[in-house]
Amino acid sequence: MSNKIEKPYVLRAAEFVYSNIIDIKKQNSEINNIQAFEIFMTTKEYDFLSSGEFHDKWFLELKSNQFIDSITKKKINKETLRLLELQKDSMIKFLMKIPKLYYTKSHFPLEISQRAFDHLWRVCESYEMWCKETKQENLIYLNIIE
Repeated sequence: MSNKIEKPYVLRAAEFVYSNIIDIKKQNSEINNIQAFEIFMTTKEYDFLSSGEFHDKWFLELKSNQFIDSITKKKINKETLRLLELQKDSMIKFLMKIPKLYYTKSHFPLEISQRAFDHLWRVCESYEMWCKETKQENLIYLNIIE
């Protein structure tokens, strides 16, 4: 990525999801995107994100550094922090996980699992749209928006 183009802070979680799904696909070259998303939903990384720990860890780091981001070296303002809190809350809400209830007997995803899947998909679409809009196509691997 070019050093001149800074990623919006709200894409930090999207990049986390996206890079984990890329890793899953690299380890399982025969699977498609849908299968990679489903595998991601069973990982500790998904649990880390869906529990709010991803944001909590980041917020603690920011607080200890007077709200200066370790990547951009810039201070994050209160409005951005409020947006990140909303993002955390929506991640917890949409990625709620009920163990061992992912599929019904007919093998269709339960509504709660489908909602989580759809949310992750939209998060990754947002990441790809940002990559495309900022002319960083080299960061697009999953080709979700095509």
